[in-house]
Amino acid sequence: MKIVRNGQAGTLESGDVMVIVSPRSPEAGAQLELEVHSIVEAQYGEEIRRVVRETLSELGVVDARVTIQDRGALDYCIRARVEAAAHRATAADGEK
Repeated sequence: MKIVRNGQAGTLESGDVMVIVSPRSPEAGAQLELEVHSIVEAQYGEEIRRVVRETLSELGVVDARVTIQDRGALDYCIRARVEAAAHRATAADGEK
């Protein structure tokens, strides 16, 4: 899956997460850049990162900048928001 524009999903409400997936510059090299801000960073920061990386890997995303604003979301919510944001960041049918 190729990220070509910004894609966003989620809210900043309690129990939710806002995910923004955006393209990286071509000269930066193919890699994931992950930025996490969470009210539960100390307890669950590594788990949030694992869920995000796993979800992106399953989608075939290898080159993107991902920003997470977590407000205590559970794993299934994080997965759904990451997937929705990634799909919104790809080319629409017929676009290049």
